[in-house]
Parts: sequence; structure tokens; C-alpha cells
Amino acid sequence: MDIGSLKPATGGAVDVIKTGTTASFPKDVLEASRSALVLVDFWAPWCGPCKQLTPVLEKVVKSYAGRVRLVKINTDEHPGIAGQLRVQSLPTVYAFKDGRPLDGFMGAQPENVIRQVIDRLLGPDDTGDADIAAVLASGEEALAAGDLAGAADVFAAVLEADQQNVLALLGLSRVYVQSGDLPRAEATLALVPPAERKKAAYESVKASIELAKKAGGTDNRVELEARLIADPADHQARFDLAVALAARGDKSQAVDHLLEIVRRQRTWNDEAARQQLVQLFEAWGPKDAATLEGRRKLSSLLFR
Repeated sequence: MDIGSLKPATGGAVDVIKTGTTASFPKDVLEASRSALVLVDFWAPWCGPCKQLTPVLEKVVKSYAGRVRLVKINTDEHPGIAGQLRVQSLPTVYAFKDGRPLDGFMGAQPENVIRQVIDRLLGPDDTGDADIAAVLASGEEALAAGDLAGAADVFAAVLEADQQNVLALLGLSRVYVQSGDLPRAEATLALVPPAERKKAAYESVKASIELAKKAGGTDNRVELEARLIADPADHQARFDLAVALAARGDKSQAVDHLLEIVRRQRTWNDEAARQQLVQLFEAWGPKDAATLEGRRKLSSLLFR
């Protein structure tokens, strides 16, 4: 899946993009601008350039991890604020800070121009490595919330500034895994510098890709469940069902099925069930609840 084909989010995990009204303007813009830079996008449904600008604005704003917010105002429905600010054409964007308008621009500007305006208004004190960490954290939040578009935008924005940022590469690879685009997931993972490939975070993403490849693109869980009902000792069906469940996020049932194979016949297929459990734990990470519980249950089976 191409990043550009992911549907842009209108809110996302960070909640920095809002649809404004005349009534909400004091809170969403004036009050909010005392803790963040607020961009106000004046637009209308009939405005072609507005439709070009808005997705770019959303992408840029989300990449600033809460330091910049966007409020979109439909001037056909709420003409009052636009009139007070003497908006002459659409789209027009005003930037607010500390309760007052600082600057703005008109027309569908490219991403680099919008970033230049924002960086100038934020000033040097608002930039640095700590902000990159905050941006990456916002991408992780979006990914955890299932907002693939928001996460992709954030990780891609970091990579525009630093093409070898390992956390952004790993995050974007995970976005591709969840979207089902395994070739791009592998290609992105391959960009991680060799020196970073021994670390747990890299191994986790690699394991996730292998798991998704093993599960394949066909959802055959109903068929596999029917085979198990007919023959509970069909270890291959149980194994394949566990892989399919894990690939689709059902961690608990996946672990239970693999543990059942270990309980019934630990040595089946050269201990394939135990080895698959280890791969799942690597893919989910050592702190994941399913990993912790699964390891506890596996140890109980192996050493009882």
C-alpha cells in the first residue's frame, strides 16, 4: 500500500485537527493558541484549491506532535470569523499564537512552504531532538489506535528529515504489515542500518512480517475451525488456525491453540508449536500482555 493511498485522518490519536464553528472559535483557536500554534484553514465545499490544500495541511500538522493544531472553518456555514479577519479569497490560512493572528498565506501551497511558515513561527526554541521523540511517540499512538494513515504521515515526515531514523523505519514497516503490503514492509525494513539489526525492535518487526507471510492473504479460519471440530487431534489444522488468528490480532486464541498442541504432543513436527510461540513472542515484544501470559503458560507446560 502506498502512503499516499492511505486515507488521511481527520482527528487521529493526537486530536490536533478539528472542524471549527463560530461558537467554538474562542476555545478551539484563541484559547488553544496559548499552548500551541493554531492554524485556521478557511475553506468552502465549492473551492477546488481548498481540496488540494487540506490534506497537505493535515499531514504537516500531525507531524508536529501536538505543537501545531489545525482548525478548519467552512466559510459558507460560518462566514462571521472570515469576515472579521477580512478573508478575501479561499483557501486562506491564518496562524494564531497567544490569542492573536501572527501570519498567514493564501492558496494551495506545497508542503515545504507550509513547513517553512510553521518553523519560522515556532522559533528555534521549539525544535530539536526531543521533538523528534515526541513526533515518533505520536506515530506510535496513531498506529496503536489503528490510524494507519496518521501513523504513516508521522513516520514519513520524520524520514524526510532523517532518512536513516531507525524508529521511523520500523514504524513505517509496521504500518505496511498492518495494511497487508508485505513487499513494502520488507523493503522498508531493509533500509535499517546493519548495525541496528540485532536489536529487539528490529527482530520484532521482522517476526511480524514472517508471521503475516506464513498466514497468507486468504482468511480460512472457518474452514480450519470446522476441521478441528471434526478432529480435535488434527494438529496441522490447529497450527494453521493459530497462525491465522495471530496474523489478524487474536493473540489469546492463537496462543491457546499452540499451547494445546504442546500439551497434546510436544514433539509434533519437530516442536513446531513451541517454535511458533517463540516467534509470536518476538513479534509482539517482551512487554506485551499476550507474551507475558503465553510465556507463563508455556513454562508451566514444559516444566510441570
